[in-house]
Amino acid sequence: MTGVVLATGDLAPDRDHPDECFAATSGLLNGAELVFSQLETSFATHGTRLPQARHAVMAQPACADALARAGFDVISFAGNHCLDWGNEAFFETIQHLRAAGLDVVGVGENIAAARRPVFRRMGDGTRVAFLAYSSILPQAYWAEERRPGCAPLRAHTLYEQVEHDQPGTPARIHTWAHAGDLAAMEADIRQAKQQADVVLVSHHWGIHFVRAVIADYQREVARAAVAAGADAILGHHAHILKGIECIEGRPVFHSLCNFATDLRMTPEHATRPSFREIQKLGENWEPDFESLYNFPPASRLSMIARLVIRGGRILEAGFLPVFIDRDAVPRVVEARDPRFGEVLEYLRAVTAEAGLNGRFEADGDVVRISNAGGAA
Repeated sequence: MTGVVLATGDLAPDRDHPDECFAATSGLLNGAELVFSQLETSFATHGTRLPQARHAVMAQPACADALARAGFDVISFAGNHCLDWGNEAFFETIQHLRAAGLDVVGVGENIAAARRPVFRRMGDGTRVAFLAYSSILPQAYWAEERRPGCAPLRAHTLYEQVEHDQPGTPARIHTWAHAGDLAAMEADIRQAKQQADVVLVSHHWGIHFVRAVIADYQREVARAAVAAGADAILGHHAHILKGIECIEGRPVFHSLCNFATDLRMTPEHATRPSFREIQKLGENWEPDFESLYNFPPASRLSMIARLVIRGGRILEAGFLPVFIDRDAVPRVVEARDPRFGEVLEYLRAVTAEAGLNGRFEADGDVVRISNAGGAA
């Protein structure tokens, strides 16, 4: 697929034979010119779990080669799991990814390295830059001048009491971006735009598992990124699909859901208070001890973002509907499959519920974002 860039949801393969995760999609991914994704786990053999890590998985290093064989080219490691197993596993994971021939973005030995873009040149000469940031940040996971970690886009939260004479009533929740992080991101994008034709920005952000809701800071960050020169925004972390909007014709995928994400569940884990609190956020979420994919039912509906890039610009933006069953293997569904319509209608619904302007048209087995860039 000359000129096609694909981006998938979160990656966390954790099985003896990780190539199984991509059995249904490696042909598609290897056929694209560039493939991007977000890594949600560590590929390492050594490390010490940090106390602030809420859910930590150390997968085998062979998973890095499996990603390369599956067709991935650029991986963001900027997220809330990058330092779950400390600096040793952090650097080992990056080493395994690079040894497999993958470019890694959004992390590094210091903040300068974490903010450094990855550049890739496409067959027609178009130069594409990738940048990655995380707003989901356990304490000290973000890089600083003398500390490794990920590129941060922190956000502040204010809970506003609405009825002051009614104790205990729900509050309004306001969020806004950390001014310094926002300015740094804008500077990164402007600088990358001077060196590349197309700038793709990944954000690990948003409210996980809660249907449709987009936090205030996401809207603020998206507008700032586009104003600085971003051509598309690829969102991760929520583990369910969130809506799509277009800002000045640039597509913003607020959440691409999951892709190859193995998550087993044990009775012990299912009874932990930490899981029970998260479980309340998802719709109809019940543990399945025989499944490799323990997420709420909505998490079975996923997508692969699809950007057609030629002549230094995005000509068309859209997505391929994906369904993930109990075996945790993502499968692209064709238009004749009822699950194609299920993904499309869910996305239309959550886009409308969030007040976003994305409009979608099925074109064969692809869904086009009809108000994005050259696709209008």
